Amino acid sequence: MNYVIKKLTVSAVFVILMLSAANAQDQADAEAPPPPPPVPEADPGQAISDLQQAYQKEYAFLTAQQSDLQQRLEAFRQRAQQESNSAETRIDALQGAIVGLQSRGDRINDLLVEAERNIESIEDNRGTLDATYQQAGSTLEQQGLETFSSEEFTAQNDLTKIDQLFNAAAQEITKLGNVRSEPGKFYLLDGSEADGTIVRVGNIAAYGVSGDNAGVLAPAGEGRLKLWESDAVDAAKGLAAGQRPDGVPIFLFESLNNAIEEGESGSLLKTINDGGVIAWIIAVLGIVAMLMAVLRFIFLRGASSSTEGILSEVSRLVKKGEQAQALEACKRRGGATGRVMSAAIRNLNRDREHIEDIVSEAILHENAHLNRFGSVIMVIAAVAPLLGLLGTVTGMITTFDIITEFGTGDPKLLSGGISIALITTEIGLAVAIPALIFGNLLSGWAEGIKDNMEKAALRVINIEQERRVTA
Repeated sequence: MNYVIKKLTVSAVFVILMLSAANAQDQADAEAPPPPPPVPEADPGQAISDLQQAYQKEYAFLTAQQSDLQQRLEAFRQRAQQESNSAETRIDALQGAIVGLQSRGDRINDLLVEAERNIESIEDNRGTLDATYQQAGSTLEQQGLETFSSEEFTAQNDLTKIDQLFNAAAQEITKLGNVRSEPGKFYLLDGSEADGTIVRVGNIAAYGVSGDNAGVLAPAGEGRLKLWESDAVDAAKGLAAGQRPDGVPIFLFESLNNAIEEGESGSLLKTINDGGVIAWIIAVLGIVAMLMAVLRFIFLRGASSSTEGILSEVSRLVKKGEQAQALEACKRRGGATGRVMSAAIRNLNRDREHIEDIVSEAILHENAHLNRFGSVIMVIAAVAPLLGLLGTVTGMITTFDIITEFGTGDPKLLSGGISIALITTEIGLAVAIPALIFGNLLSGWAEGIKDNMEKAALRVINIEQERRVTA
């Protein structure tokens, strides 16, 4: 029973759902738009005919448009060609005008450059003229002509200025070309100022006479003159009296603005003093080298002469077989040669090779005596230029220190360091060169003496051997 009820319930629900779906479909159909009217069927033949007519019309239209466009394009090409030709003509004309303007501009630039050069030349000439005016005016003003710095002279034209300057210079040259006397003041030898007569020879020399004081005058600075030490008293008095002596001493000067100082004599001691301590050291070494060279010369001269004397006497005694007397003669004469000869004579009874070895050993013993002072002289010859170089470096350091402190305005401040730099080098070379020369000569002489001693010893050996053979 329950089964039947459940089945009926399910069926009822299904029916209800079906009814609901049918109602929803009906409602949707009622709300949808009505369908369009049916389209009548087209005639195929008529459609083709209409399409052909439309194509022909469109083709005719496009053909007409193409022909029109071609005509317009050709007209445009012709017009463009004409405009291009006209533009090229105008361009050529403009280029010609530009070239002409450039040429004109170049000519104008050349004219401007030439004008600038002329202006610069004029300015240079103007500067040269102004400098000439100033220099000439200053030179002539020193001679007492003071009109060339006035406003009246400056306001004149150039030709007038030059004419006046040349006339004044010619007159002054004529005046200065003569010997003239004029009263004036000058300083005497003791430094006092005296009134007297000044005899001027042009503008380059002067003589002064003041009572018994007379002589050549020299610049004392700032336009003043002073009496110079010379034997020109009679010549100065003669010129002041208007006489013309045959010959007079003269002191030429360029200007009276700078004082002339009497220079010190350039003695050797002054030169060494200017070089400083290092120069004195080099000088002392030079004196030592000179003394040693003299002593060595005396010693080598004695050794050389004794060799000849001993050889002649010993050779005579050995020929006679008097070896004892020969040995006594060597001892009596003494010296290096005597000792070498004594060594040879004492061993004459030995074989020759042994005797020669003994002689060589004896010469080696005398080598120190023959080379006495030689090494010291050569050391001085080597050290002297090095000390000179040291003095040069020291002097240059002093010079640069002075330049750093005072600048280069006054050359006198630099002369001290420069003199040390140059003088020490000079003295060093002056010592080294003779020391080197005489040192080598004396060394060569010593070597020659040693060779002579060896020859003398061999001569004695040969004489003894000859004597034995003949005996």
